[in-house]
Amino acid sequence: MTASQSEQNDPELVIFNLKKRFTGVSATINSLVPLQQKQWRLAFCGVTLPNGVAGITVRDAIRLSRKPPSNRPFRIWHVRRDHEMMLGIWARDVLRLPVKLVFTSAAQHLHGWFPRWLISRMDAVIATTQQAASFVPNTKAVVPHGIDLTRFQAPADKEEAWERSGLAGRFGIGIFGRIRPEKGTDIFVQAMLRALPRLPHCTAVISGLALAEHQTYKKDLQRQIDAAGLHDRIIFLGQVSDDEVREWYKRCLLCVACPRYEPFGLTPFEAAASGCALVCSRTGAFGELVVPEENGYLVDPGDVEGLVEAVVKVMQDPEHAKVLGQAARATVSEKFSLEKEAQGIGQVYQRLFEKACA
Repeated sequence: MTASQSEQNDPELVIFNLKKRFTGVSATINSLVPLQQKQWRLAFCGVTLPNGVAGITVRDAIRLSRKPPSNRPFRIWHVRRDHEMMLGIWARDVLRLPVKLVFTSAAQHLHGWFPRWLISRMDAVIATTQQAASFVPNTKAVVPHGIDLTRFQAPADKEEAWERSGLAGRFGIGIFGRIRPEKGTDIFVQAMLRALPRLPHCTAVISGLALAEHQTYKKDLQRQIDAAGLHDRIIFLGQVSDDEVREWYKRCLLCVACPRYEPFGLTPFEAAASGCALVCSRTGAFGELVVPEENGYLVDPGDVEGLVEAVVKVMQDPEHAKVLGQAARATVSEKFSLEKEAQGIGQVYQRLFEKACA
């Protein structure tokens, strides 16, 4: 519902992202907010997003929420982290502001007692998977994360795209995200040390930031790579920009996601939208994305041998891998578009407003 400028200054929704470091949650909000702004009178509270959407302060959010917006009995505050839930409960229950609280939960495990209490105080909970929904009360909808299919697109030819990277081989195998044990970077490296000798036409890239506490971990992986003589075929790209990540998705024919645990896991969805075949561990939402033998394969978390065999199975026949990648994009287009996510979230907002008016 497009609003006039005066109405835009009186938002019915406030979307929060109070963590300064850019994370997977931040990436979700960065994609969603521009689309939601076309559908709702919306304010964003937090550090200015990479997409250019400027954030208001917490003080501003409280100030504008002291009275209901025009034509609404309350404002909705959409929060995604514990400290944002705490702020919302304080605003609603202590300051008595006319707000309702919506929380998105992705965790696929039982929360600690305090987060459980916070979640129980929400007016509505959105889970990103059915499994996540089983761990939280008051779940009003299961809405998977969505991908902006205009930003993530497949190239005309994967081999030509890889050639432009300047790296060895004809095809790329990529893993994307933070470099740390939870993400299974070591599992990926161990698998590549065994798979690449069987795949002379392939090179592997590792994209992502290693924080200070994970530098020793990364250096140990580099030593293993060097000792195997594969320093020119297993490449750490470091932290790259959003635009560069999209280019690496296009260049790679296969995306591997092998975390030991993942609440949802956006990177293989983005890679799939870019035409990558998939090999993922059975965690997060990967089981909802990967259709074995149709668009990729699933392996157990921590199963290096299983990962090796799956990667070799995909990449020993690049033409078939291209078919898997096309099917992966079709899966995202059908089930995990950004528009579907915005629609599912919007239905939760609308039901809250309608319930108040009933």
